[in-house]
Amino acid sequence: MAKKKGDAVENVWLQCTETGDLNYRTPIRVKGGIAEKIKAGLMKYSPRLRKHTLHKIKRK
Repeated sequence: MAKKKGDAVENVWLQCTETGDLNYRTPIRVKGGIAEKIKAGLMKYSPRLRKHTLHKIKRK
């Protein structure tokens, strides 16, 4: 699929708030601001703790 010129996509890491591990990398659209749902954090699976925990955005 071809990229459109207007898309401003940035890859960010999702960091576990409990262990500090960088478990996931996901693309987000930054044009027009980041959605509040993503800023607040996402519940994702943490392999170290073996349960779902809050993951927040970490830019490298």
